[in-house]
Amino acid sequence: MGRGGLFKREPRHLTQELLAAATAVLAFATDAGSVPIGPWPSVLGSREAFSPEVSAAVERIWINPTLRRTVNGPPARVPLEVYAAFVDTPEVTAAAARFRNLGSYHVQAIDDDRYRGDDGGGARGVSQVLRRERQRRIIFSEGTHTGPFLGTISGSALTVLDLEQHGDRVNPTLTAYVHIEDRVAAALAQVLVASFGFLADRKLAEGLRVTAGVAEWAVEPSGGFCEWLAREPLPAARRHRIVAALPSCARARAQLGADASAGAR
Repeated sequence: MGRGGLFKREPRHLTQELLAAATAVLAFATDAGSVPIGPWPSVLGSREAFSPEVSAAVERIWINPTLRRTVNGPPARVPLEVYAAFVDTPEVTAAAARFRNLGSYHVQAIDDDRYRGDDGGGARGVSQVLRRERQRRIIFSEGTHTGPFLGTISGSALTVLDLEQHGDRVNPTLTAYVHIEDRVAAALAQVLVASFGFLADRKLAEGLRVTAGVAEWAVEPSGGFCEWLAREPLPAARRHRIVAALPSCARARAQLGADASAGAR
């Protein structure tokens, strides 16, 4: 399909697809407010701490972002350590979300800091945690979005996730810098986001909504999360990350193990 044909399509569908493409690279993971624009994001520390390829990609996003958005996610009534544990194990969060019908995306851990994800709606990407602090995560993502009107669009993003504990709730704030490779799509996104920014914000907030839902399920005394975690086929190290934040799950897993041993006799 030629570029000119884009403008003959249904505007609402084109707008949704374009904004979905702009935010697709953030689906795995999840305007600039506290982070000033400059040659290099100071929140990352030294540029030399990263590979030349990652440094060049981050610098490109930082200097010339197609979109910049800030989204306040829904508060989660959980301890900060519990919320952070699910942020740090997105494959566990995704599996729990599918089990609870909160989401349909899949995430695979490549190593402790890199993940591969698919949202089931045309978006695929790889994310890497560049910096991890107690109340902040900085994530670099690269991905594609494939749709019926625009075809496949490639993009990259730098995401800053800040977590603030207020009383018994965690309030997440996501600051996203998105760079769309396709020049025509990037120009359209910049025009449309002025009028339809709420759609982009809703897409960005989706991951935070899912994380909050899973984390709140995990702390419910009789919600069944610990039993689900004990039975879910997960690498031991990833399971331990959740159990470390939820001591009650260690007890539930031990009980399941004892029950299994008794049944085998």
